[in-house]
This record gives sequence, C-alpha cells and structure tokens, in this order.
Amino acid sequence: MTYCVGFLLEDGLVFASDSRTNAGVDYISTYSKMHVFQPSPDRLFVLMAAGNLGTTQAVLNRIRRDLDRGPAAVVDPEAAPDLRTARYLFEAADYIGRISVAVQNTFAESLRQVGATGEASFILGGQITGQPHGLQMIYPQGNSVIATIDTPYLQIGESKYGKPPLDHIGHTKLSLEDAARLCFVSQVITRRSNLTVGPPFEIAMMPRDQLRISRRLKYAKGAPEITRVVEIWSRTMQEGLARLPRFAWEEDPL
Repeated sequence: MTYCVGFLLEDGLVFASDSRTNAGVDYISTYSKMHVFQPSPDRLFVLMAAGNLGTTQAVLNRIRRDLDRGPAAVVDPEAAPDLRTARYLFEAADYIGRISVAVQNTFAESLRQVGATGEASFILGGQITGQPHGLQMIYPQGNSVIATIDTPYLQIGESKYGKPPLDHIGHTKLSLEDAARLCFVSQVITRRSNLTVGPPFEIAMMPRDQLRISRRLKYAKGAPEITRVVEIWSRTMQEGLARLPRFAWEEDPL
C-alpha cells in the first residue's frame, strides 16, 4: 500500500508521497511514487501513483516511451492528446487514464486467476501555459475528478488516517510551505497508524505560473525532521486535550 496527497493552493501545488510497497508481511520494498514530467517548456506535470506496482510501472514506462518518440512530423488532428499535445490538464488526465485501463485489461485475466487485481490510481497535478494550475485524481476505471476550492486536496492509497489534519486546517490560501508542512504531518501520522505506509517521504512544491518545482525534499527513515514533527504534533494534541471543556461532574462534583 502507499499514501499520496496533492494540495491545490492559490499560490500553486504541493505534493507528498511515501515510498513503501508492501507485497506481503515478509516482502516490503521502497519505490518512489512521485514522478515529474516536463515534455516541453510550456508545461509541467507531477504524477503520483498508488495501487498495483506492476500497473503503475507499466503506465510510467508507456508515458516515457511516448515522450521518447518525439513529436510527430505531422500532427494528426484526430489523434488523442498525450502529455506533449494536451491543451488542458483534463486531457492529460484522460491520456493517463486510457493507458492505465489498457494495462489493467492486458493482465486482468491472469491476475484474476490468482485472486489479484491490477487496479491503480493516480494524482496528476501541473500546469499548461495559458491554463490555470490544477489537480486531478484518476480512478482505476480511467475517469477522473478535479480538486476545487471546496475540496482542495486529493488522496490516493491509505488515505483515511491522514485526512483529519487536512480537513481541519487545510484551505487554498495556505502558503506553499505551510501546505507542505501539513501534508508532511498527514504522511507521518498515517505511518504511525498503518505500517504499510513509510519513508522515505517525498514533498514537492510547484509555484503557480512558473512551470518549475521550487523545492523537492526527501526524508529517509530515521530523519530528524520526521521525529521532530511527530513530537510537536503529539504535544500539540496533548495540550489541546488538556484545554477541552470539563464535563459537568468535573466542574461541580457535588
């Protein structure tokens, strides 16, 4: 399992992911779930993946293959958009969704025979010149949903444990740095509750209208930043508990 979160802000985008892959209690390995693509100077995409590792790696390989082929000498107006030719973020999301479904269909029967599934989900964020920055979550079925001002973050993988701080504190007016801290907290508290999520944790910040990753951080197992975040967050929760209103019988025991 894994856990990835993307946050839509007025000032840009923040991405955070863990790097743990669990194929059983005796087989745990590490793979980066965050991938950056800049097929031309007028666009930048960040793709995070969760689900079947074989599917996600096959999708990434096909994306890279398509980019390695280079632009066609004559652009076919009937051809479906890819990362290089998409005019809108949703067209890029549709392209990734089609690849994902094709990969899943290729191996569906053989996986079904052993009781496995090839399902994978993705978060795609980025910006194309002339269009606003945005986030889309791509379902295993190939369709997608967008982040909005009312629902500014998207999650894939083991999402439930890291959701409360995002719900209570997160909003689109946060700075990139504060949103990155919040997403980092979401990662480390998920790790505390679910052992299938773990470091290295990766965080990336993408400022609006700059088509670049301004910061990309990676925190390995044992990093002091992880320990410090856990300590401060736990202490803050304890202080909050102590400040909560007393029950009636505590105020007036008689």
